[in-house]
Amino acid sequence: MFTKMTLRDIEVKGKKVLVREDLNVPLTQGKITDDTRVIAALPTINYLVSQGAAVIIMSHLGRPGGERKDEFSLRPVAKLLDTMLITKVKFVSDCIGQEVKKIASELGSGEVLVLENTRFYPGEESNDPEFAGELASLAEIFVNDAFGTSHRAHASNVGVARHLPTVAGFLLEKEIQYLGNAIEAPDRPFTAILGGAKVSGKIGVINNLLSKVDTILIGGGMANTFFASQGIAMGNSLVESDALDVARELLERAGDKLVLPVDFVIGDKFAKEANREIQEVGDVPDDWMIMDIGPETLLLFSQKIAKSKTIIWNGPMGVFEFPPFSAGTFGLAKLISESKALSIIGGGDSAAAVKQAGLEGKITHISTGGGASLKMLEGASLPGLEAVLDK
Repeated sequence: MFTKMTLRDIEVKGKKVLVREDLNVPLTQGKITDDTRVIAALPTINYLVSQGAAVIIMSHLGRPGGERKDEFSLRPVAKLLDTMLITKVKFVSDCIGQEVKKIASELGSGEVLVLENTRFYPGEESNDPEFAGELASLAEIFVNDAFGTSHRAHASNVGVARHLPTVAGFLLEKEIQYLGNAIEAPDRPFTAILGGAKVSGKIGVINNLLSKVDTILIGGGMANTFFASQGIAMGNSLVESDALDVARELLERAGDKLVLPVDFVIGDKFAKEANREIQEVGDVPDDWMIMDIGPETLLLFSQKIAKSKTIIWNGPMGVFEFPPFSAGTFGLAKLISESKALSIIGGGDSAAAVKQAGLEGKITHISTGGGASLKMLEGASLPGLEAVLDK
C-alpha cells in the first residue's frame, strides 16, 4: 500500500509544476545510447500535460562535480523528449537565474520546459537551501518522480520539498510498490539473487533479506570473498580481505539460505581474449581469476528459480561485458525471464544485462535506480521519498 500523496491527489490544471525526473542517460559523443529512463518518465509528464499543467523538468546527468561541462548537458535529452511528447519541449541552458525565471513564468498550460543539469551547481549535492529555494521559486507544486536519486538528500528532491507541496510521480510510486511489496509481502518461495563485485556494498542487503527471503543465491565477484573466508585460495580473483570476518559470520548465520556457486569460470587475465577454464569450487591457480559462475552453478540456480514465486535480482554473475564470461549472467537472465514468478530486476548492471539479452519484455519490473534499489533492499529509508507528503 503506497502511503504517500501522488499526482492523483492534487489539482494541477493551470499550475506551474516542477518535476524531478531521473534523466541520467548514458551519452556517447552527445548521442543517447539507452533511453530507458526517459521512457520511464513519460507517464508522469504526459499526465501533467494532459491535465493542463505547465511542466518544468529538472534532472542531473553524470558527475560534472558542481561545474558547467558541456558533455553533461541535458540538451540531447530535451531534444529526445521533444520527439516523444505531443507538445513542444523547450530547453533553457541553466536551472536557476533570471532568464530561467522569465521563461518559466511565461510557460503556458500543457507546455514543457527542461532545465539544464542541476549538478552544474555544487549546491545540488550539498542540498544548499538557497539553491533549493531558487529551484522551488519556479513553480507552485513539486512532483518527485526520480526514484533513482531518492536515496540521496539533494537540493532538487529534499531541498525543494521544504518549499512546495510535494507529491510522488507515477514512476516513484511504481518503484516503491513493486520493491516494497516484494520485500514485505512476497508470494513464496521468495528468492533473492545478489551479484556484483563486492560483498561490502551488500552486507546491509543480506542482513535485511535473511529474515525475509527463503533463499539468497550469490554470484559475481562478491562470492570470492565468501570462498576466501573459508580458506579457499582465490588466485588473482578480487577478494575483500577486510570483509572476510563479516562474510564468515554471514555464512554461519544464514545456513542453508545462502547458496554459493559450486563451480566457476576462470581466466588467466582480465580481458575478453583471456584463456578460459571451468573449475569446480576449490583453490584457484596462481595468476588466474574467477570471471563467471560455471554451468553447474547455473543448473543449481535454475532449480531454485523454478520453485520461486517472487524473485529479486541485483548484480551480475560475472564479467558479462566480455563475451567468453557472459554465460552466467545472460543464462540467469533467461532463467528469470522464463520463470512464472513475479520478477524484479534491481537496476544497474543487472538491468543492462537483461536489456542486452533482449529479455526486458519478459520481466515483471526493471527498476530504474540501482543505488536506490539497494537502499530499499537494505530496509533503509529514502530521503527523497520521506519528503513526499503523506496521505
